[in-house]
Amino acid sequence: MSRNQSLSAFAKARQPDVKRAASIIRSKSTVTSVVLAMAVSLIHSCGATRPSKYYQLTPSVNPSSATTATIVGPFPVTLIVGRIKASHLYREDRIVYSGRGEEMGTYEYQRWTEPPTEMMEETLLRALRASGHYQGVASFASESRGDFLLRGQLLDFKEVSGEPLAARMTLELELHDSKSGTTVWTRTYTHDEPLRGNDISAVVAALNRNVQRCVAEVGTSLDEYFKSHTSK
Repeated sequence: MSRNQSLSAFAKARQPDVKRAASIIRSKSTVTSVVLAMAVSLIHSCGATRPSKYYQLTPSVNPSSATTATIVGPFPVTLIVGRIKASHLYREDRIVYSGRGEEMGTYEYQRWTEPPTEMMEETLLRALRASGHYQGVASFASESRGDFLLRGQLLDFKEVSGEPLAARMTLELELHDSKSGTTVWTRTYTHDEPLRGNDISAVVAALNRNVQRCVAEVGTSLDEYFKSHTSK
């Protein structure tokens, strides 16, 4: 057999291998395309995140304290509503929950319009001002000067698991006399408000009721202090 005939026979014998290799390459290309398509789909699906829902406290219809009927004219003092301190959880906008034991967490898509500390400052400011029991009520941020500074610390503002589910609020407040430089009044409010439902709206509503109850009690206690410590 001549050399040319041998080469021709070898080429024919290799044709199935060449076709098989081409088929394998096409198969790998198809698999690669499928994998890329799945990756692109996954990226798009991950990008489509759930929209966040925001909640806020609702001001009380009657923010004045229970002692309104016994107050004649405002006390001759100016109150400054100062900062409410808290852990970082309550200085952010996510709604907090607690499980069994010491475990705590935050909801990813359910948030407050403002951090709880700021909402408490604003709620106290509005309630004390609307009561009409003081010569003046101003925010610490306004840089106004006052006779007394009301400040505190928010320790709890969260959903608590259990039977029944509840919304827990714990707030420590103190009244600082600007002239003497001493603390003249303190109060700790703590209460678990039962939920009237099982969704996040029920949590928000229970916390809102808790805040209004706290503000009413604080207003009454402050009235009692100033009635016995100021002369009109």
